[in-house]
Amino acid sequence: MGNHITNSISYDTRLAQARDHAYSLTLEDIDVSHWDLFRDDTLWPYFERLRHEKPVFFHERSQVGPFWSVTTYEHIKAIDSDHERFSSEPTIGLDELLPNETMPMFIAMDQPKHNEQRKAVAPVAAPRNLANLEPTIRRRVIDILENLPIGERFNWVERVSIELTTQMLATLFDFPFDERRKLTRWSDVATSPIKAGLVESHEQRSEELFECLNYFKSLREERESRPLGTDLLSMLAHDAATRDMPDMEFLGNLLLLIVGGNDTTRNSISGGVLALNKFPDQYDKLRRDPSLIPNMVPEIIRWQTPLAYMRRTAIQDVEINGEKIRKGDRVVMWYVSGNRDDSIFDDADKLIIDRPNARQHLSFGFGIHRCMGNRVAELQLRILWEEIGKRFHMVEVVGEPERSLSNLIRGYTQLPVKVHPL
Repeated sequence: MGNHITNSISYDTRLAQARDHAYSLTLEDIDVSHWDLFRDDTLWPYFERLRHEKPVFFHERSQVGPFWSVTTYEHIKAIDSDHERFSSEPTIGLDELLPNETMPMFIAMDQPKHNEQRKAVAPVAAPRNLANLEPTIRRRVIDILENLPIGERFNWVERVSIELTTQMLATLFDFPFDERRKLTRWSDVATSPIKAGLVESHEQRSEELFECLNYFKSLREERESRPLGTDLLSMLAHDAATRDMPDMEFLGNLLLLIVGGNDTTRNSISGGVLALNKFPDQYDKLRRDPSLIPNMVPEIIRWQTPLAYMRRTAIQDVEINGEKIRKGDRVVMWYVSGNRDDSIFDDADKLIIDRPNARQHLSFGFGIHRCMGNRVAELQLRILWEEIGKRFHMVEVVGEPERSLSNLIRGYTQLPVKVHPL
């Protein structure tokens, strides 16, 4: 399948070429799971065509095997809320992390086990805990922003997005602060295909993820010997539903919490800067009225859609939009497409920071699997933009972003910027 269009020409030209390409193919030749579309950010016309012509479509010969694509907002919402007919087991991804191991995690579990394990860690996102976290987040945001080089080019992903979210993750786990970049590494290893070059083989990935497991097992032993705390690891160690998990289940849930607490926020932090540069009228609007930040945050999360999809498996034969999905078929809910559904969001490709229905985005999912940490993510983004506005006239993007090679995580590895003071 010849989805990939690559050269050094401008992004607008690349996107126009992708549009011509997307509409020249038969539907059967479109493979929206192809990593290159995500790395090049040329996925949009392929999803647009599926939404308009075949919103529930069976890809027989994709790079990851046969699966159903669900691309419109209402169909995605319906399937995401229907855990009676669509299972999250055995996995919510299209690619296996460790091909020879099963790695259960509560996001990839059905009832009742899902709720039992999720409930163990839910207090971390309770309103009282968030209120306690706010001063810590603000102090760290200020420290990071105050130490940025004014007027010099630097990588926003590394200096701000990764640093802030990794500090936050270390706090949520009560993880040794000076070793917090281990969390970043484990998150990246867990979500990157071998093709991305972060690890050289499945064996290396396996070794690094088992290093994560062993590190956390020793921390868990220490938490078990102390009274229940407010950190995620203490909650896992003390709750009856999670304290005796087998190793692979413990690792699965750790990776879920690490990736959920790291990648989504980190890539929305980078995506927000990029979006405001793409739509300078919105940056002007923000400068004129910082009270729009609480509404801008969900709009950034909609526009970025840090997690491109979630997979389900049909538990029984189901008919959706006239298509017969068979028991056992893989069904992919493309959040990234639903968030650009122009029947729900006017001018869906644009960032509109005062969009009235920004909070209706799909990025956190629906139903029993709705993202548990959504308020933590929004809190970090809100505080960051409040503090940026107090210091900088603009965070200016001064080069092309480099994106992660992944069809699941819509992320960035490089975002060259300069900050300009007020």
